[in-house]
Amino acid sequence: MAAQDKPLHESPSQTAGPYLHIGCLPNFSGIDGVYPEDPGRCMVNANTCGERIKIQGYVYDGDGAPLLDAMIEIWQADAAGLYPSARETGADAEFGGWGRQPCDPETGEFAFDTIKPGQVPYPDGRPQAPHITVWIVARGINIGLHTRLYFDDEPDANAVDPILAQLAAGGRAQTLVAKSEGERRFRFDIYLQGDNETVFFDM
Repeated sequence: MAAQDKPLHESPSQTAGPYLHIGCLPNFSGIDGVYPEDPGRCMVNANTCGERIKIQGYVYDGDGAPLLDAMIEIWQADAAGLYPSARETGADAEFGGWGRQPCDPETGEFAFDTIKPGQVPYPDGRPQAPHITVWIVARGINIGLHTRLYFDDEPDANAVDPILAQLAAGGRAQTLVAKSEGERRFRFDIYLQGDNETVFFDM
């Protein structure tokens, strides 16, 4: 008897944990021998051009508690505003443009050592303020969350950025702005819910 064709339906979505770190950050998880170092761990080297900066922050849940098992990825342009892509030439070959870090399993803090990105054009040609694309994933998050990080020491560029301009009326643009803590260090805390909820983008 021939099997009857049945319509196929989308499988239910799954959360990222509890194996997120094992697959993406094996060395961090105590599994040696998969990679010399976890992918995305180091974005710069001694020959990378640009201003070195450190970005630190926490991911807070709706109750204001820091997530201890989140993983953060960032993408950004180099100091000249170029991405390491086959579609662009001249990008800094000593800069990876992508980083991946876990939150500290005891404190919840994440940190990236990178460079201040240059300005890149909006699709219509207008300059965007220096920014970094941020992706957050953790147990309980079905679909990774995308946001942006801008810098509070770039007030002129931020004032004319096309994305920040769309958020100005609602007063939520500041949720995307990292705060300078001196010595080229920036604080960028991410709030998943609540009064200070970070702006997330539908990608």
